Amino acid sequence: MSVLRNRVAPVAGLAAHLGRGVGRLAADTAIGRLRPMPRTIADLDAAAMSQLLGREVTTVSLIGGDAGTSSRARLALTGDDVPSSVFVKMAAETAATRLMGEIGNLAHTETRFYTQLAPEVPGVPRAYGSRFDPWTGRFVLVLEDLAVTPCDFPDTLHPIDADRAAQVVELLATLHATFWGRLPARMGTGPLGWLYTPSSDTISPLVPTMMRTSGKRLAQRTDLPIERGRFIDENYRPVTALIDRPPHTVMHGDAHPGNLYFQNGRAGLLDWQAVRRGHPGRELAYTLVTAMTTEDRRQSQRDLLDVYRHALAAGGGPEIDRDELWDRYRQGAAYPYIATLITAGMGGMQVEDIALKGLERSLAALEDLDTVALLEKSL
Repeated sequence: MSVLRNRVAPVAGLAAHLGRGVGRLAADTAIGRLRPMPRTIADLDAAAMSQLLGREVTTVSLIGGDAGTSSRARLALTGDDVPSSVFVKMAAETAATRLMGEIGNLAHTETRFYTQLAPEVPGVPRAYGSRFDPWTGRFVLVLEDLAVTPCDFPDTLHPIDADRAAQVVELLATLHATFWGRLPARMGTGPLGWLYTPSSDTISPLVPTMMRTSGKRLAQRTDLPIERGRFIDENYRPVTALIDRPPHTVMHGDAHPGNLYFQNGRAGLLDWQAVRRGHPGRELAYTLVTAMTTEDRRQSQRDLLDVYRHALAAGGGPEIDRDELWDRYRQGAAYPYIATLITAGMGGMQVEDIALKGLERSLAALEDLDTVALLEKSL
């Protein structure tokens, strides 16, 4: 009976999750324009921005914008004690992209993060205002405009060196230490019960299919050794459950190089749409594997994990055993492989060269960290 329940429950959860997303899109079509919520960047006039910021905005003008999983823009403001410019995120323009966001629960997660968690987290753009409509799934997030001062934004084609990686792992250690011991034992309970592990995500039943599809597509158009991750493809659920076993803390959840920034000699993190709970080994592997060249990572990763351990303990977190963290890190290297395989194979989420470089590094990590052998031994 328990076997049947373990198979049926994830499918039922996925169906309910998809149903909620489709329901929000339907509600938006039917009554969205009657809701007191800006729908497009053009709707963010002085009155709307005054409400969002809680102070009088006199004028609003568009500096520039683009679109992706959300609509984004830089706006110039004038008014009573308002920033001269802000960065705004809103719901995506197309229904298909918005449904993707609903599947990932991106908008609700990020607005919740800035409302509930961000005040305690360093290295985060300041939030001036946010709103989320649970009926339609539409949202507005008004953030600090990082372009006002010199700011570096890396990606996989512009990797970080060991010195910058040390800044990043120290920032992650501060985040992890801040919430260590504050999560409920069971997901779904208490103020932080909305945080869940990646392996318990309601969309997890879709992931193996996406991995297989991505692998087939990439095998046809690249020379990358995709077969190196076949064991992970075929054992996705037990592998991710193993990696996500406690102890847990709050994780950024998507700290690849494209979500990093460096300003005034300090590291910061963007796009808190995938905040999760989990073990630090997963987050550290995801960041170091994708953000550094393979050679730099190999030479410095043990030292960087020591930097992390010391910073975690100094921030009020536990003193993690060096060998234990090393093994959890090696196991956690399955996650950058999963993420970059899907990103590169499905397309549309990153520029192809950037996505393929991330996958190339992830496949190299599976080999030099001997991740698959360790997973096979541990399961």
